This record gives sequence, structure tokens and C-alpha cells, in this order.
Amino acid sequence: MTIRPFTDDDLAGAAAALVEVHDTDGYPVEGVDDPEAWIKSADVLDAWVAVRDGRIVGHVAVMKPQGEAAADLWVQQSGDDVDHVGVLARLFVVQSARKQATGRRLMEAAVSHARAHRLRLVLDVMVKDASAIRLYERLGWRKIGETNHHFGSGETIPAVCYVSPTA
Repeated sequence: MTIRPFTDDDLAGAAAALVEVHDTDGYPVEGVDDPEAWIKSADVLDAWVAVRDGRIVGHVAVMKPQGEAAADLWVQQSGDDVDHVGVLARLFVVQSARKQATGRRLMEAAVSHARAHRLRLVLDVMVKDASAIRLYERLGWRKIGETNHHFGSGETIPAVCYVSPTA
């Protein structure tokens, strides 16, 4: 398994992996109608993919805050400037690549990037995604609040907000 920076050539493979994860896990709740646009959002600062046997099996991105509850909560709680906050997002790993530290390694790439750019990472995760919550907590992420994730036509789902560990 290789973790490496995302390139435009990875878009189709990452989109296929995203659709596969949506089919098995219901994640994400949005973005599956146009997975390439969701993955390659203009708000992405940097992204990485996990590749096994030439196939993309995972992805993660660091994004600019765009009014996410986790970013707002962290700025309120820490007094930090939003310009020093990044959002860990678009993390997904296909089922066949789980239990091989793929998610952890993708997150480590994002956290390393954030530290190098003096960003503190935040995220929100839907309560239904218990395995993702376990991963974040195992890696030392700290719960900073709760929110509702908004998607679709006014739909919401309960979510938990986390902040990355300090250096």
C-alpha cells in the first residue's frame, strides 16, 4: 500500500472508490451524484490517495474552512484565527483495504501537511459512522462539540466535531 499526493490522473479512480464506499457504508451522504466534483472541490488545499496494486483504495483531503461547525467551534474555543484552521475531509477507504492501517496512514499524511503549514485540523463525523469515530479517537483527536450535518434538500444527520492532537 502506498500513500501519495493526489493528482488529476487519480480523479476517476478516486471517484470509483468513493461510489464503492457509498454503496457499502452510506458515506458520504452527498456528493455521489457527481463524485469527481465532490472530490476535486475548489476548497481542497491538498489531498492524498492510498494505492494498492495500481488501484485507488482510499482518499483524504485538507480543505479550507467554509463555515463548518467544527471550524467555528474550534475558533470559538481556542481563539485561533480561521486562517490557521484546516478541515480534514473526504476521507474514505474501500472495505477491502480496511484493517490495514489505510485510514490511519491517510490521516497521518494530512496531519503532517497541516503541521508543516501551521494549520490545526478539525472535522465533523456523522454519529452513524462509528468506525470512523473510533479511528479518530484512537489517533488522539479530541471531541469539541456536536452539530447536525446538513445535506440534500434540508436534510440533517447528527454529527460530532473533533480537533486534531497538538504537535
